[in-house]
Amino acid sequence: MAQVRNKREGLFWFLAIACFAIGLIGIYDRLVHGHVNANYGSYIPWGLWVAAYIYMIGLSAGAFVMSSLVYVFKVKAFKKIGKLSLLVALATLVGALVTIWMDLGHMGRAWRLMLKTNFMSVMGWMVWLYSAYFILLIIELWLAMRSDLVRCSQESGLRGKICSFLLFGNKDDSPERQAKSARLLTILGTIGIPLAIAFHGSVGAIFGVVGARPYWHSGLTPIIFLIGAFLSGGALLTFIAANWAPNKGTDEHRSMIVLLGKLLLAMLAFDTLLEYAEITVGLWQSVPEEADALKMVLFGDFWWVFWIVHVGLGIVVPALLLIFKGKSVRAVAVAGALIAVTFLAVRLNIVLPGLSVPEMEGLLHAYSTRGLTFDYFPSVSEWLVFIWSISLAGLIFLLGKTYLPILDDKGNESLS
Repeated sequence: MAQVRNKREGLFWFLAIACFAIGLIGIYDRLVHGHVNANYGSYIPWGLWVAAYIYMIGLSAGAFVMSSLVYVFKVKAFKKIGKLSLLVALATLVGALVTIWMDLGHMGRAWRLMLKTNFMSVMGWMVWLYSAYFILLIIELWLAMRSDLVRCSQESGLRGKICSFLLFGNKDDSPERQAKSARLLTILGTIGIPLAIAFHGSVGAIFGVVGARPYWHSGLTPIIFLIGAFLSGGALLTFIAANWAPNKGTDEHRSMIVLLGKLLLAMLAFDTLLEYAEITVGLWQSVPEEADALKMVLFGDFWWVFWIVHVGLGIVVPALLLIFKGKSVRAVAVAGALIAVTFLAVRLNIVLPGLSVPEMEGLLHAYSTRGLTFDYFPSVSEWLVFIWSISLAGLIFLLGKTYLPILDDKGNESLS
């Protein structure tokens, strides 16, 4: 069993490093040639990178909300995955922010969003919310690890040195100190819940407030973003917990994964219901701009992204696994992985169809150049940058769980 575990671990490391190295080609192309080799243009200015950004931001928000079940609501069944949740949230947040940074026309001006914010802009608020969320994640993860950092600092080798450094000279681990860390975790987690809802809801609001795009323009759009985040982030965490939770192989671990599977099934059902309502109402009311975009999703050139990738692999197969094999750790892990991976298709089907319908009749044929087209498929360079961003998040997770006491659970009792 240990040998199988080591091979699986090696495979994840190999994939993360290989994808990171291959993705550097795309990063080089973006930094040297700018947007020249990207396939989006004036009519479709947002492409794969924007979809990947909201995809990973959703993973982060969903994983963080799962951590609140441990540190705010004190759900003892999930206490073993509190630190894992925070690490996943941090890793995917970094991946998301790097991806959207690559999408900026002038990457060097990103600082202006922070220091010269227009607070009448949803995007302006997002920058401050992201900054607050990032700082909160760092502090909360440190507090969650603190007792284990003290123990880890006594180890020899690189891991012990890292743990010792992160204690900043204070190795007090008295019961009073542990109680203080637990109180601070609860406070920060409580603040973090509305913060996570606000920053990911604001991502949905960026789309929802665009009146010129009926496909997006809905008060339900931010809610759909949030529920999708809880589902995809929870699914990713379920897969990770099945493979790396500290008590893996025990009855306690199996019970936790089964419970996560039930929670995942409930979120999947709710998200599917919202999506069904959004599609059927949009088709029924027959507003051309919205209905045309929906028909493009359902029956257009990339119909298979919706029906095969999203519905088939992202809804039907996971639902069947969770309903009929919900007591199997492996089945629940596979269901979580399928939902988490295929949720990129959901984000693509939000971003692209809303831009692919001409705002006025005849616009499609008015001009014909490379940048003035409604046909879009990500270029090789775009895919390489996306692969690099995903692998960066993966490496942050793998390095974190290897060199930080993420999987040490001796300090869990005092924090739950």
